[in-house]
Amino acid sequence: QVQLRESGGRQVQSGDSLRLTCVASERTFSTFTVAWFRQAPGKEREEREFVGLIKWNEVETLYSESVKGRFTISRDNAKATAYLQTNGLKPEDTAVYYCAATIGALALTSPKSYTYWGRGTQVTVSS
Repeated sequence: QVQLRESGGRQVQSGDSLRLTCVASERTFSTFTVAWFRQAPGKEREEREFVGLIKWNEVETLYSESVKGRFTISRDNAKATAYLQTNGLKPEDTAVYYCAATIGALALTSPKSYTYWGRGTQVTVSS
């Protein structure tokens, strides 16, 4: 059972940057696809928005259109850690950010495809 723990969220001003971190409890993390999702205020768990993902090889990435060019995902399998660098934050980026992991390869932009989840870290962007 892989446990994930996010950190790095806090309140910032519009235009600021944050780096979120996701640490896994198991080295098998290196074989998983890791994704970041976010849940905006008033949204249900099923409505978590796909932010981006990175494949096990530390190279292949995919981003949602809403964050492309502003956010960057990376990972260090030796440290069982993934990162989400967020630049140019906007008030609409305010949400709880979740790290998720899966061994699967299909429908990777859907939260339903992910087996392991962290508890989330709150990012609040003020205008």
